[in-house]
Amino acid sequence: MTTLQDLLDPQIDRSFKGFPHNSAPVRRSDMGKQGWNVLRGDLPLPLAIVKQSAMKHNLGWMQRFAKGQGVDMAPHGKTTMSPQLLQRQLDEGAWGLTFATVAQMRAGITAGAKRLIIANQVVNAVDLSGIQGMLREYPGLRIVFLVDSLAQLALIEAWSKANAASAISAFEVLMEIGVMGARTGVRTDADAMTLAAAIHASPACRLVGIETYEGQGATGNSDNDKAYADTLMQRVCGIALACDQQGFFDSDEVLMTAGGSGIFDLVSGWLTPKLSRPVRGLLRSGCYVTHDHGNYKRLVGSVNTRLHDTNGLKPAIEVWATVQSCPEPGLAILAVGRRDLSYDLEMPIPLSSVNAPGAAPAAVPADWKITALNDQHAYLRGEGPAHAALKVGDLVALGISHPCTTFDKWRWMPVVDDNYKVCDALVTCF
Repeated sequence: MTTLQDLLDPQIDRSFKGFPHNSAPVRRSDMGKQGWNVLRGDLPLPLAIVKQSAMKHNLGWMQRFAKGQGVDMAPHGKTTMSPQLLQRQLDEGAWGLTFATVAQMRAGITAGAKRLIIANQVVNAVDLSGIQGMLREYPGLRIVFLVDSLAQLALIEAWSKANAASAISAFEVLMEIGVMGARTGVRTDADAMTLAAAIHASPACRLVGIETYEGQGATGNSDNDKAYADTLMQRVCGIALACDQQGFFDSDEVLMTAGGSGIFDLVSGWLTPKLSRPVRGLLRSGCYVTHDHGNYKRLVGSVNTRLHDTNGLKPAIEVWATVQSCPEPGLAILAVGRRDLSYDLEMPIPLSSVNAPGAAPAAVPADWKITALNDQHAYLRGEGPAHAALKVGDLVALGISHPCTTFDKWRWMPVVDDNYKVCDALVTCF
């Protein structure tokens, strides 16, 4: 039987990609005692690593930002699905954790979360049953999920009626406000008020707040992003005020939540509107833990400018690979591919190279580009003497764009110090 200790301090072995081929199994808590160094070649590549100093900085920075805005963090756990990182976020002071599915919540409960948000619509009977089962299994647990239609509410009510004897409480729900052309969420104010009234009248649900997601409108252009966020959040706050005036909220405290990882600063100030009862604002950002070298680096660069902050979030995740072939001038093939790193938003970004075991990484020229990926191969193209000097066996570090879709490709990741010595590890539960 798997214990809590097994999940938080698991044993990692040769069945995990990136673990040394001839090493005995190692507990996560003993990983730093092994003396392994990525640059020295002690671990097989490709290998995704997390830099300890940058990760620690990001955890503290985001928590301080939220506190300064008068809101709390309920970070999105789907980014990492790592019990170790989720526990670190809770230790930093997060109010709770957010997930996309009922199944994902198990990782959050393992990490010690007592308050959980499913930032998604729960529709299927098996998931509704699963929520009730978790509430029974873990006394004091709070689970809140999204509702955005009368059709969804009808399914919840049908399940509740059929399972009245086994349900221990009505479901706590947030009404999601969406925008035209985006994904889920109520599209019009009139439909929102109709739905809020129906939820309030339903014995199956309790309306405890309002949710939205602004991240799909983020561009990195501050003028455009501010106009977009202000328009959306004015609407969200107006609906919250109308629901409050109509007495539709069924809780002593109203939850107001938004916040991806791109323009969180533009919505945080809207999350504590003045209502007739206390309001708790919750940011759900998730990618901030490791940040990245691509999409979020650009978006949060604009955040830093708006905040006049020169010490904002730092990229903490890299994927290291070996040059396995130099088949023609201007092309090096790296032994890393779609099985190992993100490619959904853009190609990986070459960062540095190492030309001898244990040597210090050297920054690569700006013209180096990954132009294509196969399952296990990356096409690194460049011009000039630095690229021409690449040889088989050299190491190349790649930054990624969108950490979510790199984490899900690894069962474990070593955590390294600034010299790339392994000092800890994390595992994932995808």
